[in-house]
Amino acid sequence: MTTLEDRCRKVRMLLLDVDGVLTDGSIVYTSDNREIKGFNVRDGLGIKLWREAGKLVGILSGRDSEVVRRRAAELGIHALVMGADDKRPAFEKMLQEHHLEAGEVCYVGDDLPDLPLIARAGVGVTVADGCEEARLIADYVTSRPGGHGAVREVIELLLKSQGTWLGILRGFDNA
Repeated sequence: MTTLEDRCRKVRMLLLDVDGVLTDGSIVYTSDNREIKGFNVRDGLGIKLWREAGKLVGILSGRDSEVVRRRAAELGIHALVMGADDKRPAFEKMLQEHHLEAGEVCYVGDDLPDLPLIARAGVGVTVADGCEEARLIADYVTSRPGGHGAVREVIELLLKSQGTWLGILRGFDNA
Protein backbone atom coordinates (compact mmCIF):
# COMPACT_ATOMS: atom_id res chain seq x y z
CA MET A 1 0.00 0.00 0.00
CA THR A 2 1.36 3.40 -0.95
CA THR A 3 1.60 6.04 1.73
CA LEU A 4 0.56 9.68 1.46
CA GLU A 5 4.24 10.62 1.34
CA ASP A 6 4.80 8.22 -1.57
CA ARG A 7 1.90 9.78 -3.49
CA CYS A 8 3.12 13.32 -2.67
CA ARG A 9 6.53 12.50 -4.17
CA LYS A 10 4.91 11.90 -7.57
CA VAL A 11 3.04 15.24 -7.73
CA ARG A 12 4.06 17.57 -10.55
CA MET A 13 0.94 19.76 -10.66
CA LEU A 14 -0.96 21.49 -7.90
CA LEU A 15 -4.54 22.11 -9.02
CA LEU A 16 -6.68 24.45 -6.95
CA ASP A 17 -10.29 25.42 -6.56
CA VAL A 18 -10.70 29.12 -5.70
CA ASP A 19 -13.69 29.95 -3.51
CA GLY A 20 -13.19 28.25 -0.17
CA VAL A 21 -9.60 27.21 -0.98
CA LEU A 22 -7.64 30.25 -2.15
CA THR A 23 -10.25 32.43 -0.45
CA ASP A 24 -12.39 31.99 2.64
CA GLY A 25 -15.40 31.49 0.38
CA SER A 26 -16.76 35.01 0.83
CA ILE A 27 -17.82 36.97 -2.23
CA VAL A 28 -18.27 40.70 -1.72
CA TYR A 29 -19.86 42.95 -4.32
CA THR A 30 -19.40 46.71 -4.34
CA SER A 31 -22.23 49.09 -5.14
CA ASP A 32 -20.90 49.36 -8.70
CA ASN A 33 -21.03 45.53 -9.08
CA ARG A 34 -17.30 44.89 -8.74
CA GLU A 35 -16.29 41.70 -7.01
CA ILE A 36 -13.88 41.63 -4.07
CA LYS A 37 -12.02 38.54 -2.87
CA GLY A 38 -9.31 38.23 -0.26
CA PHE A 39 -6.25 36.06 -0.98
CA ASN A 40 -3.69 34.93 1.58
CA VAL A 41 -0.15 36.19 0.87
CA ARG A 42 1.42 33.06 2.39
CA ASP A 43 -0.52 30.97 -0.10
CA GLY A 44 0.88 33.25 -2.81
CA LEU A 45 4.46 32.80 -1.66
CA GLY A 46 3.91 29.05 -1.45
CA ILE A 47 2.68 29.01 -5.05
CA LYS A 48 5.72 31.01 -6.12
CA LEU A 49 8.05 28.55 -4.33
CA TRP A 50 6.23 25.59 -5.91
CA ARG A 51 6.68 27.12 -9.36
CA GLU A 52 10.36 27.89 -8.66
CA ALA A 53 10.79 24.21 -7.79
CA GLY A 54 9.84 23.51 -11.41
CA LYS A 55 6.27 22.42 -10.71
CA LEU A 56 2.99 23.31 -12.42
CA VAL A 57 0.06 25.16 -10.87
CA GLY A 58 -3.50 25.27 -12.15
CA ILE A 59 -6.77 26.83 -11.09
CA LEU A 60 -10.08 25.13 -11.82
CA SER A 61 -13.11 27.07 -10.68
CA GLY A 62 -16.83 26.78 -11.14
CA ARG A 63 -17.16 30.56 -11.21
CA ASP A 64 -15.78 33.06 -13.72
CA SER A 65 -14.09 36.03 -12.08
CA GLU A 66 -11.91 38.89 -13.28
CA VAL A 67 -10.38 39.06 -9.79
CA VAL A 68 -9.23 35.45 -10.13
CA ARG A 69 -7.77 36.17 -13.58
CA ARG A 70 -5.73 38.97 -12.06
CA ARG A 71 -4.49 36.84 -9.14
CA ALA A 72 -3.64 33.97 -11.50
CA ALA A 73 -1.58 36.35 -13.66
CA GLU A 74 0.22 37.74 -10.58
CA LEU A 75 1.11 34.22 -9.46
CA GLY A 76 2.13 32.91 -12.90
CA ILE A 77 -0.49 30.16 -12.92
CA HIS A 78 0.16 27.71 -15.77
CA ALA A 79 -3.43 26.62 -16.39
CA LEU A 80 -6.62 28.54 -15.66
CA VAL A 81 -10.14 27.22 -16.24
CA MET A 82 -13.12 29.13 -14.92
CA GLY A 83 -16.86 28.71 -15.28
CA ALA A 84 -16.62 24.91 -15.18
CA ASP A 85 -19.94 23.64 -13.85
CA ASP A 86 -18.66 20.07 -14.17
CA LYS A 87 -14.95 20.09 -13.37
CA ARG A 88 -14.24 16.55 -14.58
CA PRO A 89 -13.86 17.31 -18.32
CA ALA A 90 -11.62 20.30 -17.57
CA PHE A 91 -9.47 18.13 -15.29
CA GLU A 92 -9.06 15.45 -17.95
CA LYS A 93 -8.19 18.10 -20.57
CA MET A 94 -5.53 19.58 -18.24
CA LEU A 95 -4.00 16.15 -17.78
CA GLN A 96 -3.79 15.73 -21.53
CA GLU A 97 -2.47 19.24 -22.24
CA HIS A 98 0.29 18.97 -19.63
CA HIS A 99 1.13 15.31 -20.31
CA LEU A 100 0.23 14.23 -16.80
CA GLU A 101 -1.28 11.19 -15.17
CA ALA A 102 -3.91 11.74 -12.47
CA GLY A 103 -1.39 10.39 -9.95
CA GLU A 104 0.88 13.37 -10.68
CA VAL A 105 -1.76 15.90 -9.58
CA CYS A 106 -2.63 17.18 -6.14
CA TYR A 107 -6.13 18.65 -6.22
CA VAL A 108 -7.36 20.93 -3.43
CA GLY A 109 -11.11 21.52 -3.16
CA ASP A 110 -13.67 22.22 -0.49
CA ASP A 111 -17.20 21.44 -1.64
CA LEU A 112 -19.46 19.02 -3.48
CA PRO A 113 -18.39 19.93 -7.06
CA ASP A 114 -14.81 19.07 -6.05
CA LEU A 115 -15.54 15.52 -4.88
CA PRO A 116 -14.81 13.76 -8.21
CA LEU A 117 -11.42 15.48 -8.49
CA ILE A 118 -10.47 14.91 -4.86
CA ALA A 119 -11.17 11.23 -5.50
CA ARG A 120 -9.40 11.07 -8.90
CA ALA A 121 -6.20 13.01 -8.15
CA GLY A 122 -3.08 11.27 -6.92
CA VAL A 123 -3.35 13.37 -3.78
CA GLY A 124 -6.86 14.62 -3.01
CA VAL A 125 -7.00 17.38 -0.42
CA THR A 126 -9.67 19.41 1.27
CA VAL A 127 -9.36 22.33 3.64
CA ALA A 128 -10.20 22.19 7.35
CA ASP A 129 -13.57 23.82 6.73
CA GLY A 130 -14.37 21.76 3.62
CA CYS A 131 -17.72 20.01 3.48
CA GLU A 132 -18.07 16.75 5.40
CA GLU A 133 -18.18 14.66 2.23
CA ALA A 134 -14.87 16.12 1.05
CA ARG A 135 -13.24 15.54 4.44
CA LEU A 136 -14.37 11.89 4.35
CA ILE A 137 -12.76 11.08 0.99
CA ALA A 138 -9.68 13.33 1.03
CA ASP A 139 -6.21 11.85 1.38
CA TYR A 140 -5.31 14.89 3.47
CA VAL A 141 -7.35 17.48 5.36
CA THR A 142 -5.48 20.69 6.12
CA SER A 143 -5.33 22.08 9.63
CA ARG A 144 -6.05 25.56 8.22
CA PRO A 145 -9.31 26.71 6.66
CA GLY A 146 -9.58 27.92 3.09
CA GLY A 147 -8.19 31.39 2.48
CA HIS A 148 -6.07 31.23 5.64
CA GLY A 149 -2.90 29.45 4.53
CA ALA A 150 -4.33 26.03 3.63
CA VAL A 151 -2.70 26.08 0.19
CA ARG A 152 0.69 26.95 1.72
CA GLU A 153 0.25 24.03 4.12
CA VAL A 154 -0.33 21.67 1.18
CA ILE A 155 2.67 23.04 -0.72
CA GLU A 156 4.91 22.54 2.30
CA LEU A 157 3.63 18.96 2.67
CA LEU A 158 4.41 18.25 -0.99
CA LEU A 159 7.85 19.89 -0.98
CA LYS A 160 8.85 18.17 2.27
CA SER A 161 7.75 14.81 0.84
CA GLN A 162 9.79 15.52 -2.29
CA GLY A 163 12.86 16.42 -0.24
CA THR A 164 13.18 19.99 -1.50
CA TRP A 165 11.81 22.02 1.43
CA LEU A 166 15.11 22.32 3.34
CA GLY A 167 16.86 23.62 0.23
CA ILE A 168 14.16 26.23 -0.20
CA LEU A 169 14.54 27.30 3.42
CA ARG A 170 18.31 27.74 2.94
CA GLY A 171 17.50 30.34 0.31
CA PHE A 172 15.95 32.45 3.06
CA ASP A 173 18.81 31.98 5.52
CA ASN A 174 20.43 35.29 6.49
CA ALA A 175 23.40 33.69 8.27
